[in-house]
Amino acid sequence: MGKIFVVKYTGPFGFIKPWTAVRDGKTFSQQFLTPSIIEGIRQKLEVSSIVRHKLTYSSISVQQEQTQTRGWEKKTQQKIMVRKRSVLERGVMINPTLYLAFENVEDARKSAKQHICLCRNEDVLFPEPEIKSMDDAEFDQLTGFELRFGENEKSFFVGFNRFNDAKPMYGWLEIAGKPVSGM
Repeated sequence: MGKIFVVKYTGPFGFIKPWTAVRDGKTFSQQFLTPSIIEGIRQKLEVSSIVRHKLTYSSISVQQEQTQTRGWEKKTQQKIMVRKRSVLERGVMINPTLYLAFENVEDARKSAKQHICLCRNEDVLFPEPEIKSMDDAEFDQLTGFELRFGENEKSFFVGFNRFNDAKPMYGWLEIAGKPVSGM
């Protein structure tokens, strides 16, 4: 591949729910983006493709979230309907930085004018205005976690692709530098 065009996004916090965490009592943010997450971001940005990405953060903060069950419980004596509540703990990334790489500068320019969300609407990341041009070897040197998509001897199952008939997704993790920087 020739030159790629890189946009850097930053925000105060972010949570990527692992596909295995349905309603676990304690869940830590996934440290990589799956093919379906990248596709969702691509669609939101309205660009032709996102060719690479890297994610890093400073720490994980465990935060509590109150949830309610879907069903209702009828309390006949009190003549009320109630929904049970529970408290879940979420390990949220603090100060995530995401680099997105594009094949053409037009897609990078378009992306550099828009915010993105990792997975939840409250996890907003904002772009820096500077677009960097680099080759794959330079991108490899950026600090971060990157899930490379596909199947090989290093691949593992990362969930089901909601944009592709729930087909299984596979990839292998590449880690460059020290992606958890500490505060």
